[in-house]
Amino acid sequence: MKENTLGELLQSGYKSKHIKDELRDNLRTKLKNNETTFEGVHGFENTVIPELERAILSKHNINLLGLRGQAKTRLARKMIELLDEYIPVVAGSEINDDPLNPLSRYAKELIAEKGNDTPITWLHRSERFFEKLATPDVTVADLIGDVDPIKAANLKLNYSDERVIHFGMIPRANRCIFVINELPDLQARIQVALFNILQEGDIQIRGFKLRLPVDVQFIFTANPEDYTNRGSIVTPLKDRIGSQILTHYPETLEIAKTITQQEAKFADEIKEAIHVPALAKDLLEQIVFEARESEYIDAKSGVSARMSITMFENLMATAERRSLLSGDDKTTIRLSDFMGVIPAITGKVELVYEGEQEGAAKVAGILLGDAIHTLFPGYFPKIEKLERENEKNAYSDLLEWFFAETGFELLDEASDSEYRSILDSVKPLEILIKKYQPEADKRDIHFIKEFILWAMVEYEKLSKNRIEKGNQFKDLYSNFINKL
Repeated sequence: MKENTLGELLQSGYKSKHIKDELRDNLRTKLKNNETTFEGVHGFENTVIPELERAILSKHNINLLGLRGQAKTRLARKMIELLDEYIPVVAGSEINDDPLNPLSRYAKELIAEKGNDTPITWLHRSERFFEKLATPDVTVADLIGDVDPIKAANLKLNYSDERVIHFGMIPRANRCIFVINELPDLQARIQVALFNILQEGDIQIRGFKLRLPVDVQFIFTANPEDYTNRGSIVTPLKDRIGSQILTHYPETLEIAKTITQQEAKFADEIKEAIHVPALAKDLLEQIVFEARESEYIDAKSGVSARMSITMFENLMATAERRSLLSGDDKTTIRLSDFMGVIPAITGKVELVYEGEQEGAAKVAGILLGDAIHTLFPGYFPKIEKLERENEKNAYSDLLEWFFAETGFELLDEASDSEYRSILDSVKPLEILIKKYQPEADKRDIHFIKEFILWAMVEYEKLSKNRIEKGNQFKDLYSNFINKL
């Protein structure tokens, strides 16, 4: 049972602790016990997290610097798990006054009046996180505080009385974690107002002779300055931030897949009704990797990890809509379903001039083609651009099949039985899979067949034409003949 008065708190032997000491002590305990310090954050285990742990052990204020979608805010929010579960607060205090070390006039007068009978409440760590997005309209009054004329009138106080002060967000975050996102967007004169808080740990309001040493763990997030042209972090402020930690995007497909699977949200019935082939998951992430290297996309703006999450959600929605229209209770993701993720790409990338010339939707299609081109050699023999005449290779039978046939159409909304029947009619596809992917999941077979066809198009061995409701696959030379 928690103590309800100052006297009970003193009898319990409770000792006050600064928030940075609190974070440090709890982190030390986790490290000693080999516990995961930032649960649910993937890909930073050997890079960002060790640096963040060192910053906490050093009791530094922290700046997380990185492109959009690099889990900066998630890292900041995860830090509340390193706080004590509950801390005591003087009841009614606006700034979470520590009963053993009160700051505000209200708390000091209440303790002077009631002594050991001063009522206290307990603040859970989930309530000790404050977050503010830096925008150009943020004022010093918002962050630090200002004189409140209405309070002065209601209490009949002179403006020289410190009780007329309305505390801003930072004093109200006393003994808490305070995050300012997109710090460069904060006007320079507002950044200057933070100097004293970071260096001396106190605030100054409107010329009052008031020293209020607030106890706050500051975390800032920012994009690299060469990207944001809206402003920058003023040099003296950077000098007062103890540790600057660079974040980054996932370095492997496996890490990227783990993040996407963790963050994408689906209804339970969708998970049960739609099977997602392993190759489809790889392809989804590879599109994002291709986007980060694309000549059409501004590398300085970055490609957020949120893109793969929304792409996955769109991919599942495409399959769900298709199955509802065709009457299939269960279905499997198809490669043609990837056309449904284009809206999730076009809104997430910043195009350079060449990209604008091509158009966002066309760039999205190019990224899908590049991803197929990159992944294909990991599953099947490499397709050589130049081949000797009359020399057979792994794909000769497939190309001969298309040369002998007129090709076929795969409609976007075909039922599962129609879709399988069309692909099964191309016998060389089955032979390729049995020879080079014998361990493939049976549920993935038709996706892999379609993957081979799309890859043959990317390697300029077959032609693919977009028709009104699907794709038409043909022998490459049939297009030339038709044009003659």
